[in-house]
Amino acid sequence: MEGAAAYGFSAAMSGTFLLSCLLFAAINRHLRDPYMDEVFHVPQAQAYCHGRFLQWDPMITTPPGLYLVSVGAVKPAAWLFGWTGSLACSTGMLRFINLLFSAGNFYILYLLQFKLHQKNKAISGFQRILSTLTLAVFPTLYFFTFLYYTDSGSVFFTLFAYLMCLYGNHKTSALLGFCGFMFRQTNIVWAVFCAGNVVAEKLSEAWKTDLQKKKDENISFRKGSFSDLIRILQFLIKYLISPKNLVTFTALTWPYIVLVAMFFGFVFTNGGIVVGDRSSHEACLHFPQLFYFLSFTAFFSFPHILTPTKIRKFFMSLQKHPVQYSLITVISFFLIWKFTYVHKYLLADNRHYTFYIWRKVFQRHELVKYLLVPVYIFAGWSFTDTLKSKSIFWTLVYVVCLLAVTIPQKLLEFRYFILPFLIYRLNIPFPSLYRQLLELAFYVVVNAVTFHLFLNRTFQWPNSDEIQRFMW
Repeated sequence: MEGAAAYGFSAAMSGTFLLSCLLFAAINRHLRDPYMDEVFHVPQAQAYCHGRFLQWDPMITTPPGLYLVSVGAVKPAAWLFGWTGSLACSTGMLRFINLLFSAGNFYILYLLQFKLHQKNKAISGFQRILSTLTLAVFPTLYFFTFLYYTDSGSVFFTLFAYLMCLYGNHKTSALLGFCGFMFRQTNIVWAVFCAGNVVAEKLSEAWKTDLQKKKDENISFRKGSFSDLIRILQFLIKYLISPKNLVTFTALTWPYIVLVAMFFGFVFTNGGIVVGDRSSHEACLHFPQLFYFLSFTAFFSFPHILTPTKIRKFFMSLQKHPVQYSLITVISFFLIWKFTYVHKYLLADNRHYTFYIWRKVFQRHELVKYLLVPVYIFAGWSFTDTLKSKSIFWTLVYVVCLLAVTIPQKLLEFRYFILPFLIYRLNIPFPSLYRQLLELAFYVVVNAVTFHLFLNRTFQWPNSDEIQRFMW
């Protein structure tokens, strides 16, 4: 960064952090005690603060990365500032760790956008900063900045790993991927995604070379027609079964291979991917989770997809490929019919938005889940259309990783969509200034409503004196 861009970035990051600190103070005045999953996370971190590293709450299902980082940050600060008693590892101090992670996420998001769109000289420094600010206050992520949850740290280490991968520092990327795994096990998928980036880049180069050798200018790996797809798959199989190419890929991605091998060792030793309570986190083939994610993505990126041009283009595509869309519709109906699961938490916990979405929409009538298929198809088409600037091999890697982190989840939980959404949003073509401003305004409004409900619209359950709050 140079000159005005550096000052602008510093002002945006500092201003965002200051406003977040003010909001953080307000939330902690209203909510001094641990809330929701904090009732597990906070005591576990406090046990680590007191040196009880063998103590573990069996209700916690993620590795101890959040608690280790918290102790590593809080203990030196307590020694430096002379904090005594319970202040050092109080609920408020532990929550502040995520506020620090949010500042780190702001910087990482800026660096990622700069790297991913560095060839686009039309993008001004102001647009980069504005886009970074927008993603930094992405509602689902931003809300959990103020609670002692794993999301902020998970996003920080995973996006940091992705950044290092893009710069070719794969050992560092794998190490950061391990840190991300220590916050949430499913982040191992994004370490595979980083390795897939390397492979996709080599495959794209080889594909272009193959086309040039055959002097076939009529076939492009971005067209997406059925015949092109068959040819790409044939090329992919032929290229990947070559021992020479496999050796090359292994040499390039060995840090990620070691990390994945460690992950499988963990799964074998642990007897599963979940650390603690497994009864509520059973894996299943929940294919409609992909539809929920596509709808979630369409909702939060509507300035980029709900345009007259996009809608007209979609209807033209319907007219051009009626058989393909009919087949997709039939498959979607079948997947919804046979693979829709409803987690007990979704039906029982009326503090989450998903509870009301499910009750007000999906439970209104048995046919509603099928009537939403056209929405899913449009969301899916828009999703793939905005990724056309990426190579087919990159898109294939991303989609495989997306399926791996969404479909096995039985519980509909918007927090699980944060990382795949951010990676998608970072990789789509840079939006116009108008659409960026619209997107930022939308996120600000959603955040304002969310925090208003959380702080001011409290309620109580029957036979309970505890104050309950609405949240993502």
